[in-house]
Amino acid sequence: MTLQISKLAHKELIDTIFGINDSLSFENVSIAVFKYQYQNCPAYKQFCDALNLTPAKITKLEDIPFMPADFFRKHEISCISKPPELCFYSSSTTGTTPSRHYVADLSIYDESINRCFEMFFGSPSKYCFLALLPGYLERKNSSLVYMVKKLMELSGHKKSGFFLHDFKKLRDTLEELSDSGNKFMLIGVSHALLGFAEKYSLNLKDAIILETGGMKGQRKEIIRRELHERLKEAFGVKEITSEYGMTELLSQAYALKSGKFKTPNWMKVFFRELNDPLNNVMPGRNGSINIVDLANVHSCSFIATQDLGKQNPDSTFEVLGRMDNSEIRGCNLMVS
Repeated sequence: MTLQISKLAHKELIDTIFGINDSLSFENVSIAVFKYQYQNCPAYKQFCDALNLTPAKITKLEDIPFMPADFFRKHEISCISKPPELCFYSSSTTGTTPSRHYVADLSIYDESINRCFEMFFGSPSKYCFLALLPGYLERKNSSLVYMVKKLMELSGHKKSGFFLHDFKKLRDTLEELSDSGNKFMLIGVSHALLGFAEKYSLNLKDAIILETGGMKGQRKEIIRRELHERLKEAFGVKEITSEYGMTELLSQAYALKSGKFKTPNWMKVFFRELNDPLNNVMPGRNGSINIVDLANVHSCSFIATQDLGKQNPDSTFEVLGRMDNSEIRGCNLMVS
C-alpha cells in the first residue's frame, strides 16, 4: 500500500517522519512527502511543473526536484490553508526581503529539536543552556532563538538563559557551572563568541561550546579552523562543536568536531553541480548543498541552498561557504 501523508493522523505522521531508520524507508517517505507537497503547495507545484517533473516521473529519491531556498522570500511556502501557528523570519540585508517559513504545526519542530539534540548529545534535561545570540535575539521570530528556548524549557535548569551583552555575568555563570560539575552548553553566534573570547580566558574543560556560524558582517570572515582554534584556547576545551541550520529548515545538522556535520535520520544532504543544478556531484567533490528535511512536511522538504560544501568518505559533510552573488544569511559562512 502506497504511503499517503494526507491520510496520516498526527501521531502516525510523527512516527513516520522520526521513526526512519534506514535508506529505504527514507526514500519511501520522501517520495510520499513529495507527492503531498506537489498536490498541496502551489509554489512548489509551479516549480516542479516548470521543470516537467510531475509525480508520475518521480520513482526514486534522486528524481525529486529541489526548490531554491530563495522561494521562501518570494512566496508563501505552505501545504496548509489555515493560518500558521508561527512564522519564522530570516535575517536580511538592508533592502532585501527576509525568508519566511510558515510553520503549520509547531509540535513537529519541537519533536525535531528534541530528537535531534538527543541523537547527538543525549537528553536536554541533563544540560544547562547558556546562549549568546545577539542579532537573532533582537529580531522577530528567529527559528534559532525558538530552538534554544525549547532546549532551555526541556532542560528546566534555573541557570539557563540568554546573555545579550553582559559578558561579565556570562563569565561568572560559566565559572560557577564549571565548578559545580554540571553539564552545560554555551550556544553562540560566531562573532559574539569571538568577542567574548577576546575579553576573557577560561578553563571550561568539560563545557560544550556550540557555534552556530555567521559573522553577518560584524567581523572579517575567517576560516572555521582558525575560529575553532581561537575558541578552544579561550575556553580551555578540546573541541568546538557546530550547528548547521537555517530559517527554511526545521532540523539541524551537528558537527561534534572539525566542522564535519552529520544529519539526523529524517534529514539528508546532497551536492549538486554548480553549473547544472539537476545533477549531483560525486563524494569528495565540491558542490552546492541540497537538503531533504522531512520535518518540513507541511512546507517544502526539498531545498536547494546557496551554500557550498562537500561530502566526506565517512558520510559527514562540510560547509565551505556561500555561492558568489548570493545574499549573505545567518548560517555558516566560513570556509573550512
